Amino acid sequence: MALVLGVDTGGTYTDAVLIRDETDVIATAKSLTTRADLAIGIGKAVSSVLEGSGCQAAEISMASLSTTLATNALVEGQGGRVGLIYIGFRERDLAAHGLRDALNGDPYLVCEGGHDHAGAEAKPLDEAAITAFLRAHQGGVSGFAVAAQFATRNPAHELRAAALVSEISGVPISSSHQLSARLNGPKRALTAVLNARLIGMIDRLIGRAEDQLTALGVTAPLMVVRGDGALISAEQARARPIETILSGPAASIVGARWLTGADRALVSDIGGTTTDIAVLQNGKPTIDPAGAKVGPYRTMVEAVKMRTTGLGGDSEVRVLVEGLTGGIELGPRRVVPISLFAREAADMVHDTLDLQLRNAVPGDHDARFVRALPGQAQKGLAPREEVLLERIGSDVHPLGHILRARIEGSALNRLIERGIVQIAGITPSDASHVLGKTSDWDTGAAKKALRLIARKRTGSGNALAPNADVMAQMIIDQLTHQTVLALLETGFAEEAETFGGSPKDLARHALMQRGLSQHRNLLRVDSGLNVPVVGLGASAHSYYPAVGLAVGAEVILPEHANVANAIGAVVGRVTMRRSGTVTTPGEGKYRVHLDEGPQDFTTQDDAIALLEKILRSQTRDQAVAAGAADIQITVEKEVRTAGVEAREVFVEAVITVSATGRPRVADA
Repeated sequence: MALVLGVDTGGTYTDAVLIRDETDVIATAKSLTTRADLAIGIGKAVSSVLEGSGCQAAEISMASLSTTLATNALVEGQGGRVGLIYIGFRERDLAAHGLRDALNGDPYLVCEGGHDHAGAEAKPLDEAAITAFLRAHQGGVSGFAVAAQFATRNPAHELRAAALVSEISGVPISSSHQLSARLNGPKRALTAVLNARLIGMIDRLIGRAEDQLTALGVTAPLMVVRGDGALISAEQARARPIETILSGPAASIVGARWLTGADRALVSDIGGTTTDIAVLQNGKPTIDPAGAKVGPYRTMVEAVKMRTTGLGGDSEVRVLVEGLTGGIELGPRRVVPISLFAREAADMVHDTLDLQLRNAVPGDHDARFVRALPGQAQKGLAPREEVLLERIGSDVHPLGHILRARIEGSALNRLIERGIVQIAGITPSDASHVLGKTSDWDTGAAKKALRLIARKRTGSGNALAPNADVMAQMIIDQLTHQTVLALLETGFAEEAETFGGSPKDLARHALMQRGLSQHRNLLRVDSGLNVPVVGLGASAHSYYPAVGLAVGAEVILPEHANVANAIGAVVGRVTMRRSGTVTTPGEGKYRVHLDEGPQDFTTQDDAIALLEKILRSQTRDQAVAAGAADIQITVEKEVRTAGVEAREVFVEAVITVSATGRPRVADA
């Protein structure tokens, strides 16, 4: 019987699970995620699960990895510095779909070239401009993204630009036509930029994970969970890391179905950095036709339809001092909990907190610390960022000792976004320690930190909270409130009917909120969720009973909910999907748009037949390369016509071919 290993690297914990013959959970284990080198946490979790099971590493016939690394990086704005080569577009097109925001100051080139909708060259490619751009920036970026107008109809200019990148810089290249076959150049460019930004990060993770597994004696092939819950090979994930966004959340949906058998429910997975919510319909997660949305970015990646919110156990607690009552908000940035940080630097953390508590007036940076993460790429730093990084060095510091001028805050934020430095601060995890919900880390440090922020003054001049316990309950109540809003937003977004507003506004509407508390006066108002909530994640058992009461819904907290992602990583299927298009550039001509360029036919049937044949071959080859066995092929055809003078005229055909199979396991 096959023994398979599932591993999930989350923002706080790395989980491992061993499953025998896809039916029995043999053992589970958790280890703290090691942000500086994720593979260390992977190695500890795998070692623990092997020790707990009594199994030998050589018995494992397949290993699979799901990760929130890409998702968290996009939510937190992290990743490598990249350059964009934008061919055939205009400068103002950078504003579309948040592309300029995604670049966030990274270099770009808008140059002539590109093709028209039929695949004919619109203008010659400006190779001289591309060459000059590459030479100017080759030492300051970790990769390049290439996007050309109508590249899905003819990728010739993207291919040539990619060849120039390879010749001149030698850094990784992300070409938009290889990531999506759909039109919409700015959105493809955004997807290519994000893919380029993630390449180095995911490559390091997979490489180090493979090294750790090999060192432990696991010789089985490594698979990676894609954003739609399917499995791909490690090499495919390295080339297209953008497809691993929502990998961890997608694995959790697959795991939730396997654990509960639920047919219709909201699945809510709370991690250290994010809460990820999806709908199970007929036992299956729905795929987002508009492309995966993570944080502010809508990509062209096929993934589970999911709402990802920057809310987790390690979300930063932000104090709001405006107004008479003040308050707090959580996220979207993740910080290291004080209670966890104190385990690594106990004397310094406690001494600093004690000193800050003796100060008569609360400080702006109380209960906040900073350190640099070793081994991170530091290309393209601004002078002020370099000064800050040198000041931090290799030690841990109170944040107030590092920030000596208000203007340095922006430079520090950029270092955080690049993943070069890390902040420790107060989180819901610290509040849970204070309230006795957990005792994994340093409860004493958490209490001191919460006493510090409880002293902060609101607009009325009163303290935010009288003591650490009240402050902790405020934080947990805020987490419950923000989780409820996220669940309601998902419900409104997925309802078949519309209610005359955005899901965000409807979730916060006074009638909805009064209905949750069952308003009774002249009016009777009731509202809530009409489906169960499956709560997943290490902290779900602590937080979600209160969430269920707040939304008036049953909460299902399955056994092994804390490792559902790792379970989903190994019970999924391998699925490869490719689409292609046939258009008509003129009467009696049918054009197939292929990777090597357009090819024309005189009959519609011949054009469609060739495209289907090529797509069948490509998807089968990709499925085999991904490690699939017993492959099944399915074909979907969408032929679009238009009525012209009482006759139907062919406009376009879109062919989608899927190859699905079970993961191939090695002989143990």
